[in-house]
Amino acid sequence: MISITDPLRPAIAHTKRILFEPASARKWFVLGFSAFLANLGSGGSYNFNRNPFNRTTHGSEPDFSSVTNWITEHLPLVIALGVFLFVLILALSVLFQWLSSRGQFMFLDGVARNQADIVEPWTRLRIPGDQLFRFRLMLMLVALAFSAVCLGLGALIALPDIHAHAFGRSAFMALFGAGGLLVLGLLGIGIISILLRDFVVPIMYRRGLGTSAAWALFRHELLPGNGWKFVGFYLMTFLLGIGAALLMLLGCCLTCCIALLPYISSVVFLPVFVFFRCYSLGFLEQFGEAWQIIEAPEPPA
Repeated sequence: MISITDPLRPAIAHTKRILFEPASARKWFVLGFSAFLANLGSGGSYNFNRNPFNRTTHGSEPDFSSVTNWITEHLPLVIALGVFLFVLILALSVLFQWLSSRGQFMFLDGVARNQADIVEPWTRLRIPGDQLFRFRLMLMLVALAFSAVCLGLGALIALPDIHAHAFGRSAFMALFGAGGLLVLGLLGIGIISILLRDFVVPIMYRRGLGTSAAWALFRHELLPGNGWKFVGFYLMTFLLGIGAALLMLLGCCLTCCIALLPYISSVVFLPVFVFFRCYSLGFLEQFGEAWQIIEAPEPPA
């Protein structure tokens, strides 16, 4: 029987064994660095509440005439800057994808073997890390192309209302048609990404397979007849994630937001990252001894 609750206790026990038996500052910082690499580029937040162009008094509409006039007068420069920023962001995204692909295997290896190292697994796991990077890069390019097509389709549908400077039927159809298609497409790509992280990467690690072969094995051996079990796994992960988010929020308050700093957050909240990695591995191990990834602890001398 595949259970969504049975792996919880072993995941807690293995997290405790890795990080607290015995507690080692070196292991926390080294394994935390692997967790930092594994989650690199996975999120971020920005504040759009302030409007730097609003120079008017409260209650009046902002005056953008000076901004639009400046853009019109320096249009080639604006286009060049836009292209440069786009290329820079794309290059950084590709770099983060490459680093996090290798980091996912390094973090998985550290959790499975109860070891903390950087140089040796970075070299040993180069091939599966690069295979994962190529697949994730293709997925990112597909997401960008799909988004561009949906935005272009929406603009084409809403073109009459754009010319009329009004929100009418065409704009409504563009918003709910192309916008809905965009949401559904990105949702599908997001599902592929989380399945890739939680199960395909462990399959690649355990069986020594490439990304495509691991996906095929997941679809043909694990998914048939167990679809609702995986749905239940992610519902449980969502509920546990709420508790983890509250715990991390409390930790941020107690440390005056120092725990939000890059890498420091991976070290401070390392038990959370290790637990969720152990939980997905424990869920996978229920499919048989061939899926045993977490190494059994050595008996005491």
